[in-house]
Amino acid sequence: MIELVAHRGYARRYPENTLAALEGAVAAGARSIEVDVQLTADGMPVLFHDRDCRRLCGVAGAIGDYDLAAVSTFTVAWPEPTTAPQAAIPVACLTDLAAFLARHPAVTAFVEIKRQAIGRRGPDWAVRAVREILTPVLTQTVLISFSRPVLGAGRALWPAIGLVTKRYREFAEIDRAHLAPEYHFCDVGGLPRHGFLGHEGSTLVVYEVDDALRARALEARGVRLIETFACAELSHALGGSCP
Repeated sequence: MIELVAHRGYARRYPENTLAALEGAVAAGARSIEVDVQLTADGMPVLFHDRDCRRLCGVAGAIGDYDLAAVSTFTVAWPEPTTAPQAAIPVACLTDLAAFLARHPAVTAFVEIKRQAIGRRGPDWAVRAVREILTPVLTQTVLISFSRPVLGAGRALWPAIGLVTKRYREFAEIDRAHLAPEYHFCDVGGLPRHGFLGHEGSTLVVYEVDDALRARALEARGVRLIETFACAELSHALGGSCP
């Protein structure tokens, strides 16, 4: 049975990586979410995906160029088109995610530390800053990243970690004895065209999928976790609610 991971929350209907998107995903039935983490100039973890703030917040520069006081004034753009109320939704802090998980103990959060987060202070500092905030809900979280140094720093600090890649074959190139990631997040465009998908000892999560036919085709090849912006729509198309 396919299980859905709400990519940046319910990003099809709400501003991505915000509390509104996370609550919307849970209301739609999602029990797994994915969020992105970057650091502000003063080292505070916030939920944000892009390398710069223009698309989502309409301002120049990167999240790391601003301190938390400034970032707290930013609002995140609603997806287009949307029928939802156009309320001003702020950038979420990692503390907001921790509180959200405490309210929803059945929810698992895949927490992706972006490469941008490690530029100024390094992976060890970034990982420990994130872990400190998530400690009360750590068992509900999985640390994921494209960055091998981030995963190396987090391996002993998290119950489970996951490698994120653009291409399926990249998983075979890592030092699995050292990292031993429990999850592999892979871009659907980077999968081999044929054959069974998956790795012994690790669970494959395929992103970004919003089409039921493609999801079923991946299921037939062994995929059980699908990451999607459209958690409610894809779940409905698959004949159920987000597990």
